[in-house]
Amino acid sequence: MIAENMPAGGFNPPSLLTTRKNPMKSRLPRGIQDTYLVTAILVVLLAVYWWLQPKAFGVWPIAGLMAAIAPLALAAAGEAVVVINRGFDLSLAGVISIVNVIAVTLPFDGISGALLLLVVSMAVGAAVGYINGVLVTYLKLQSLAATLAVMIILGGIAFSILEAPGGSVNDWVVDNLTGNIFMFPQALLVLLLVWCGWVRLRRSAFGINLYAIGADERAAQLSGINVRRTRIYAYIVAGVFYSFAGIMLSAQTGTGSPIAGDPLLLMSFAAVVLGGVSLFGGTGSIFSAMVGAAILVVLIKVLFVIGISSFYTAIVQGVVIIVVVAVNSMMGRRKKEE
Repeated sequence: MIAENMPAGGFNPPSLLTTRKNPMKSRLPRGIQDTYLVTAILVVLLAVYWWLQPKAFGVWPIAGLMAAIAPLALAAAGEAVVVINRGFDLSLAGVISIVNVIAVTLPFDGISGALLLLVVSMAVGAAVGYINGVLVTYLKLQSLAATLAVMIILGGIAFSILEAPGGSVNDWVVDNLTGNIFMFPQALLVLLLVWCGWVRLRRSAFGINLYAIGADERAAQLSGINVRRTRIYAYIVAGVFYSFAGIMLSAQTGTGSPIAGDPLLLMSFAAVVLGGVSLFGGTGSIFSAMVGAAILVVLIKVLFVIGISSFYTAIVQGVVIIVVVAVNSMMGRRKKEE
């Protein structure tokens, strides 16, 4: 009876989520439980890609594929954190661009330079997230308007740092974030580490409060949750994820551009929606958003191998998103009826 009366999504404490009907499901992390459909789609796409292009599944081609997926997956993960908290964040494009131009303009060399790049990038992402949180929570600005303004400001700063595409990224960063370590893709290792970190954070008071606010802000506030603080933390975590995306994008391209993050803006929202994260907040996971990002990247590669013109790629992506979201909605309604 308690589980039936709880709001849908991650708002429920973990102890209320387990059922005796499906003990195997209760052993799985929360994000994987709710991602069966998109995970199945990704597996099918990978199988088709392997069938069309067997050579693409060698040790180094797989590393390249993961390096291509990582920036969008991390950007989508950060966006998912904000969306779960019933907000939107357009500043991700600006954060990624800033990190990218920093990577090619400041003298970062070797492993010490790579560590310094990581620290500076995380500081930038966290600072931008804090500003977003303050604008939304204390100044009561709409999240779309506030983060759009921040994105425009960051874009101007990026152009002031690097007026035109160019420069080169630290060789250590490129070699160690896009290759393999003991035949294991390093980009995939980064994604796994980020996801594992989120799993721990998700089980903390912050993670529970995040979903509670997204599900019902008023009820969360009445239950004693500090809504302002939690929402600011959500934007900070998202900003850090964007900084990781900027580093991975820099490693992938090896060069800089003041508009490097722009292509990832709409794609990240598409990945979030494709992953089943509700735009009304309270449900979804960053794991599903990452899987959604992987689907979009692999789909582009499959379409390219088939020979479909790039002009029609966006059409196919849009159709896939509509179909998946529609199926997820029908499945959700069926579960509620049961």
